[in-house]
Amino acid sequence: MDKNSFFWKFVDGRLPPPPCAKTLGIEFVEIDGERGTVEVKFEAKPEFLNPAGNVQGGFLAAMLDDTMGPALTATLDAGEFAPTVNLNVQFHRPAKVGPLKGMGRVVLRGKEVCPLSGELLQNDKVVATATATAVIRKM
Repeated sequence: MDKNSFFWKFVDGRLPPPPCAKTLGIEFVEIDGERGTVEVKFEAKPEFLNPAGNVQGGFLAAMLDDTMGPALTATLDAGEFAPTVNLNVQFHRPAKVGPLKGMGRVVLRGKEVCPLSGELLQNDKVVATATATAVIRKM
């Protein structure tokens, strides 16, 4: 874990957030770089709704990716990045406009391949869960 990595510069305001994170309205609540866990908040906007009035699943998947990814990214050294190479999402109930909470963790911190897991909640009910695999690379 290196506090001079891109992730920590973004968290402490030394760099602007990535446009995708800004679109999703991400806010970091708790980060534990030693354990590889994060808690984040998102804001589901009316622009995210499908014709049925629920948040479209692709936005929920993006939120889960932006929950699990930072759990791993918080553990990286400067000059490293960890792209997601596999993302599996399960949708449990519809999400509506408003706040959502994401909880992500690194299941096993390998030297290169890292399995991740996450869940997205709205009003303390699980909306979607996911697993992912990320691969640590040098820039």
